[in-house]
Amino acid sequence: MKHGKKYSEAAKLVDRATLYEPAEAIALVKKTAVAKFDETVEVHIRTGCDGRHAEQQIRGAVVLPNGTGKTVKVLVFAKGDKLTEAEAAGADYVGGEELIPKIQNDGWLDFDVVVATPDMMGVVGRLGKVLGPKGLMPNPKAGTVTMDVTKAVADIKAGKIEYRLDKTNIVHVPVGKASFTEEALQENFNALMDAIVKAKPSALKGQYLKSITLTSTMGPGVKVSVAKF
Repeated sequence: MKHGKKYSEAAKLVDRATLYEPAEAIALVKKTAVAKFDETVEVHIRTGCDGRHAEQQIRGAVVLPNGTGKTVKVLVFAKGDKLTEAEAAGADYVGGEELIPKIQNDGWLDFDVVVATPDMMGVVGRLGKVLGPKGLMPNPKAGTVTMDVTKAVADIKAGKIEYRLDKTNIVHVPVGKASFTEEALQENFNALMDAIVKAKPSALKGQYLKSITLTSTMGPGVKVSVAKF
């Protein structure tokens, strides 16, 4: 894969053989984010879990203290008073059964997170084939299936992110933007790592965190030492 000049120059600043302390890694990621837009800073965590076993799955959510830097659009499936509550909480879209054909037939997906009250999951379940592959299906573990729609919407708007293992047992999550201060990124990174460490499956034998890489959207990966975690 051929990289552009900017990437190559940025990559020279990173020693691929070095495992950096989180603060150094964050400073490097900011320095190597040279694209013309405000790049997202991402964390990629390779785990020793085997996601094929249910008891080794990792899934949850954490509110980043400084948000993600991204405006998140929230869709809430609810009925009755909960619709009004969701609107008051700042949900971008609220509704019920009438939204199903819009998503299923018209391909409407102008939202980033879906929240549903438990009594609506029967309806939302019909969208499994559409929402599932996109990682948009509401889930109790992630706090997106709940009667407390006010808290769910507030948390998401404040910078709540979901984490889960992909097929290769890696967790990929954003922890902010390259324009954030190093302190803000560090606080977000720490909040995420605390949650990941707490989420360690009790059934796991062997090493839990194999590698951690910090990177910006277009920048080179910076390896972080897993020793302290």
